Amino acid sequence: MTSQSQGIQQLLQAEKRAKDKLEEAKKRKGKRLKQAKEEAMAEIDHYRLQREKEFRNKQMNVMGSQGNLSAQIEEQTAETVQNLTSSYQKNRESMIKKLLNVTYDVKPEVHPNVRYAT
Repeated sequence: MTSQSQGIQQLLQAEKRAKDKLEEAKKRKGKRLKQAKEEAMAEIDHYRLQREKEFRNKQMNVMGSQGNLSAQIEEQTAETVQNLTSSYQKNRESMIKKLLNVTYDVKPEVHPNVRYAT
């Protein structure tokens, strides 16, 4: 009977060692998964920061060129307005005289479609 109990004790000890090894393997696996997850998150954050930096650079290039275009358009508009204003000031008096001459120089004529009653 003692040999049976000794055999049972050995089996129980072997089962306990196997259980301990399984728990240890599970802990190592969990630790590796946690480490892999942390590394993946760090890599994702690094990639995200890199892409955001590239996006900001491209955005600055585009917005910068749009800012230059906007400044050019404003400059051209101001120049055109100035040219029109100076042209208006220069030709104003002569146009007023022409309009008044045409208005005052009335030559009464009978319309060509008028029929005289005979």
